[in-house]
Amino acid sequence: MYPEDSVLVAYVPHVADFERISREGWYRIPQRHAPQGFQSTYYAFYFGRQFGEQKWAIHYYARRLGHELLTRHLLLPAEPEHPRANELYYKVQLGAVQQLERPIVSLRWRRITFIHTTWDRLQAAREINDLLLEGGPYAAR
Repeated sequence: MYPEDSVLVAYVPHVADFERISREGWYRIPQRHAPQGFQSTYYAFYFGRQFGEQKWAIHYYARRLGHELLTRHLLLPAEPEHPRANELYYKVQLGAVQQLERPIVSLRWRRITFIHTTWDRLQAAREINDLLLEGGPYAAR
């Protein structure tokens, strides 16, 4: 791990999504909504409201190992009737999920889909605003 390694903070709305990340080692991103730089070295996971005490915070991360493009139906065959079953998604393969030494919290509720940051910022951050970059291709605007 290097300080300048790229990290993509990705929203995880449902506990079942994080269970899939942990158990099966992948995260999905609709191709039409994929952020620039989704090929980051690491992914960190921002939990939504369904996570109870862990909501609106980052507790875990994983190394990105690769990605492939598949239809949602191939990713989630148990949901063949889903309205987006035939849309393309990136299946981002991940290494083992690791827990941060301390969570990175949002001091107020905010809608986050993706945040680009760096490894050194992820390690030093205490709250979400500490992750935001100034300048460069992924700076907050």
